[in-house]
Amino acid sequence: MEVEEAPGYGQFEVKFTGKSIIKAINPLPGPHILTLSNLDLLSGRFPVTYFYFYSKPFHVSNFIPIVDILKTSLAQTLNYYYPFAGRIIPNPNTGEPEIVCDNKGALLVEAQANIRLKELNFYNLNQCLQQGKLVNLTPDFPLQIQLTHYTCGGISITFTFDHALGDASAFGNFLVSWSEITQKKKMSCIPNHRRNLRARFPPTYHPSLDQTFVKCTIEEIINMPTNKIRLKRLYHIDASSIERLQKLACINGYKRTKIEAFSAYVWKVMVSAIDECHSKCKMGWLVDGRGRMCGDENSMSNYIGNVLSVAFAEASLIELKQNSISDIANNVHEAISKVTNQDHFQDLIDWIECHRPGLMLSRIVLGQGGPALVLSSGRRFPVAAVDFGLGSPVLGTVCSTIERIGVAYLNQRPSARGDGSWTISAILWPELAAALESDTIFQPMSAGHLQL
Repeated sequence: MEVEEAPGYGQFEVKFTGKSIIKAINPLPGPHILTLSNLDLLSGRFPVTYFYFYSKPFHVSNFIPIVDILKTSLAQTLNYYYPFAGRIIPNPNTGEPEIVCDNKGALLVEAQANIRLKELNFYNLNQCLQQGKLVNLTPDFPLQIQLTHYTCGGISITFTFDHALGDASAFGNFLVSWSEITQKKKMSCIPNHRRNLRARFPPTYHPSLDQTFVKCTIEEIINMPTNKIRLKRLYHIDASSIERLQKLACINGYKRTKIEAFSAYVWKVMVSAIDECHSKCKMGWLVDGRGRMCGDENSMSNYIGNVLSVAFAEASLIELKQNSISDIANNVHEAISKVTNQDHFQDLIDWIECHRPGLMLSRIVLGQGGPALVLSSGRRFPVAAVDFGLGSPVLGTVCSTIERIGVAYLNQRPSARGDGSWTISAILWPELAAALESDTIFQPMSAGHLQL
């Protein structure tokens, strides 16, 4: 699908000026294999990219010292996050991926943009991702970083991780640790690389998991129906809008979270963006199991790996049209509650054990089962805290370079402004984008929102 350049934005070009392989300065004594957990296998191997943008630091006038400082601190950080400097290759016997911790290194690319940071089209992420301008991936490196300098002195840093390395919580810990080491601060997280999420013997699970997850082939993944889900967009949502939605969701004595209220609103809006041949639609939520596996979130807060499941709910279009935000938020709350417990995550680990080896995915993510949208909440994901001596970023968000995707996605992050507003990164079909933008809640991200 052709993506037109938005009016009012100059032609964005990037010139690559340098490439370095950064290795841990104190590597392990010898290479060793880190076996992935069952939940790592479920998350798969696709790339996850985080974008951080910094306006010109008042005390920095030269790009070269910044690059040198980041290279040095990254090498120090990889001492603690050594799997991020390894290789991910198939096990010769099972074919399942495993991490070879051999300090091959992370790839760091330097680039120069031809525009000022404020001229970047923050709304149309398709444009930023075209031709590898801000994310130029090389398959051999599980961690890749690109530092791009803008004509105004602003800087963007994009971090791309192989999902086998971990999930948002793991990557957030890495980014905070790197920024702390850069600023010569004490590390607030000592990473745990044990990946000790084991199946029971014998494994057993609730039969409902067979309806949610499925073993699949690489051909099914490559050929999944995309349902026109190709628009990559970035939105700003005011704190006042979030609070208003939460008030609507909390009537009748119910106490609902901001995410539950926001989900109810989005689910209701979806109705106008679905073809009449469908009578139902689904919504899903990524759920972090760190606080559920042990009953104490802090006990796994430094766990580096994947501890994710997904909750799903289905509703008829008629039901969504007629019900209030409060009614729909109750359905959201009930669906999420079903997976926010230790039994669910242990069942999921056992389900994967029963279906190894091979590829496994959620049926909905694979594009099976009609129109659907998945929401990922990153309310605790570090944004303002990722400071490499450049000051706090004006924007920190996530996006995917994947071309084929079977389900719409919304990724919520707190705004770098620290005023309670949100940044939403989205992958949508055109009708859904139009429906969300028809209201004042989803505001196309602009330089004005970032106070550039």
